[in-house]
Amino acid sequence: MMDRAALRLILLAVFLISATSDPVKKKQDVDIYSFYINSTVTSRYATTVITSRVANTLNESQEIQFEVKIPKNAFISKFRMTIEGKTYDGVVKGKEEAQKQYNQAVSRGQSAGLVRSVGRTLEDFKTSVTVAAFSKVTFELTYEELLKRRLGKYELLINAQPMQRVADFKMDVHIQEKPGISFLEVKGDLSTGDLANAIKTTRADKDAWVTFYPTRDQQTKCKSCGENGLNGDLLITYDVERRSPKGQVVLSNGYFVHYFAPSDVPRISKNVVFVIDRSGSMHGRKMDQTRVALLRILTDLDEDDHFGLITFDSEVSLWKRELLKATETNLENAKSFVKEIKDRGATDINAAVLAGVDMISRHPREGTASILILLTDGDPTSGETNIEKIMANVKEAIGTKFPLYCLGFGYDVNFDFLTKMSLENGGVARRIYEDSDADLQLQGFYDEVAVPLLTDIQLKYPGGTKLTKTSFSLYFNGSEIVVSGQITDNSVESFTTEVIAVSKDSNVTYQDTIMTKDPSDVPPEDEDFMQRLWAYLTVKQLLERQVLLTGQEKEDEKKEALKLSLKYQFVTPLTSMVVTKPQEGEVEVADKPKEGEAPSRRGMYPQVSTQSRYTALAYGGGGAGKSYYFPPLGRYYSTPRGGRYRPTIKHSTSSRVHDNVFLLDVVGQSKPLCFEVPFFHKLRLLQDSASEFSMNGEPMFLQSGFQIIAFHYKTKHHLTINTTSITYHDGQNHVEFLWGQGPTQHTSEDVSLILRSNEIVVTMGNIRVIILLHKEKGTTFLWPDVQQQPKDVTFTGILGKTDASYEEIQGSQKPTLKIHDQEVSASWVDATNNRLSSKPVIKCWLVSFYAAMQRDVSDFTVTQL
Repeated sequence: MMDRAALRLILLAVFLISATSDPVKKKQDVDIYSFYINSTVTSRYATTVITSRVANTLNESQEIQFEVKIPKNAFISKFRMTIEGKTYDGVVKGKEEAQKQYNQAVSRGQSAGLVRSVGRTLEDFKTSVTVAAFSKVTFELTYEELLKRRLGKYELLINAQPMQRVADFKMDVHIQEKPGISFLEVKGDLSTGDLANAIKTTRADKDAWVTFYPTRDQQTKCKSCGENGLNGDLLITYDVERRSPKGQVVLSNGYFVHYFAPSDVPRISKNVVFVIDRSGSMHGRKMDQTRVALLRILTDLDEDDHFGLITFDSEVSLWKRELLKATETNLENAKSFVKEIKDRGATDINAAVLAGVDMISRHPREGTASILILLTDGDPTSGETNIEKIMANVKEAIGTKFPLYCLGFGYDVNFDFLTKMSLENGGVARRIYEDSDADLQLQGFYDEVAVPLLTDIQLKYPGGTKLTKTSFSLYFNGSEIVVSGQITDNSVESFTTEVIAVSKDSNVTYQDTIMTKDPSDVPPEDEDFMQRLWAYLTVKQLLERQVLLTGQEKEDEKKEALKLSLKYQFVTPLTSMVVTKPQEGEVEVADKPKEGEAPSRRGMYPQVSTQSRYTALAYGGGGAGKSYYFPPLGRYYSTPRGGRYRPTIKHSTSSRVHDNVFLLDVVGQSKPLCFEVPFFHKLRLLQDSASEFSMNGEPMFLQSGFQIIAFHYKTKHHLTINTTSITYHDGQNHVEFLWGQGPTQHTSEDVSLILRSNEIVVTMGNIRVIILLHKEKGTTFLWPDVQQQPKDVTFTGILGKTDASYEEIQGSQKPTLKIHDQEVSASWVDATNNRLSSKPVIKCWLVSFYAAMQRDVSDFTVTQL
């Protein structure tokens, strides 16, 4: 049995299969002879079906894998495999029921695994099945999502990476919008080079068709394509005609949806306060990008806007005590202030946000919209650090007067905390990913809330019931308010909508009456889309509201969300999809992960960069961007995109779990290498002579992990970590922490230390390492995890090796790998991944130290830490 939880954003398909690792000499033993992506968008509701047909061309059975990436906001609603005329359908069940099946499979010794990882837009779904010699398999996956309007357009992203050229590759998109399509644009990597000629766009008044039928030769000719074929995405953006400010109402089979997005009202001037984290963990590129984004945002302020700037670490600093009008002089002075923001100190979120609330509250302006924006990259470590108290303080201070938007920079932030605090105060939380375009992400979020048009919006439907959310604090230009529900009486001839809101100068009311007996523009095959749209939106909002509820009310809404998820067969955070496979009833289970979970750290599985530059794992291992998590009850398996898997090798196995191994990422391989930690020596773990950085460790004797890990940086910075305390000195200052003392942060020049309950994040220059404290069976030990290091620097030390590679030798009597042209013995073993606090058990090829590192242990030993 297997649980798989990998849904990743977008209309995208990726397919991986077995083969040898030699890209030149390998024979094509799997043929993806047909690959179709078909997406239908009806009134913004997209249903996408991905179908892959694959033939095993070997004269022996083998494992064939199927991987697709889907939009983060989508729900999988159908999956099936067809093998030799027999169909195996996935069934959505409650998570507890699915868990029982998973546990039963594990107890029988069957394979079980899942994925977890989160990124910007993608979720990754992967499954596999054993296919007999010269047989075929068809995979079919369906998922659904409501496209969200941002900055005046809807986006449909379709990513394709079949990993080989496909004789029959087709992508069809049909968009149907009753008011008419105002514009449509197709771009992305798959629209570059010769592939642009394979795209055809057809427009009618209410319909648009986009087809993408590349030939085998064309599939290698785009900016990101290669000899393995397509590798990239199509981004289809469009908007609809908006002839009436009352919005568009669509009725179908007893359900309705109301899209409300007026643009003919004057903008409301705003009061905006930016609360910016300047603590030590913002050091380097994060602070540079924040400054760049703020400078652009200040330039975009309108002259009748008022603004304020607050920076904070353990202290709170106000640029000015009051809101200032966005005049040219004030903006120039503010930009000078922004350019001088320096990172330092700890993180007092409570005092900083309350100062922002106070600034807005002390300067009320009639007929304006106020917005508070918090940007932080960490947990509260100074002042009030109790999260519940912080949220209570902020909620009481704001009192529903204006929204709070929280931007969480990177993965060290407590995203659940930011999400709940935002929702409690009428806003949303958004993650800002640490990447080269983080400044554009910050500015992009601001652009979405830059132009408020209406406040206090109430939508009423006298003839409707079971309505989704009908009350909104703000409506911004370029966005859209969507309400769906059931029609109380299907026999009535008309349906009435009413919207009451406050505009810049007055209260406004929009009323509309729609004749229910008008001929429907919805094609017969799409007649149930409205009901599914209502269910999708209802489940989304029920899940969101659960964050704010407690007790029986929370349980009631959870039960309703589960009931709808099961009825419409949606894979949501409350359900799992169970797939029974042909091999002795083997089962896989797919779960939907949540935003706020960091990508798996390096070493848990082989990792591959995705389009959005985030970890690629698999159902059974990990996911690209975001993926599905399965509880760590059984073994984990993963195949990164582009990896190959040959199950025909007979692996030697052992019931022993190796709990003291280093894991090596291997590009292009699905299985990591691993080797035992030599415990007789002090070891050089990571070193860069140019930046005067080194990290050394002393292993526990005859036990797992390390008893001491020491850092040295630029001759004067020295950090020593043992299993009870952390000591740091920089030539002048001496600081000591104790494990378990609570969240603590210290910053000194280019060094940042962030201590949590069972880990410490060490940043020295542009190198970041997490040291985890593991406690098990009466023993305590340390384990290092390198999270960030410059790509253009060659590191030495055991953790500096990044060029590991191997081939599996077929036909040998015992498992054998070829590493650097040498055949070495290997064992396919269970191993503990100590780089994660949960210490999951994974599979890896265990080899000798010399075979993995191509050097003797003595080359990595040091006499002093």
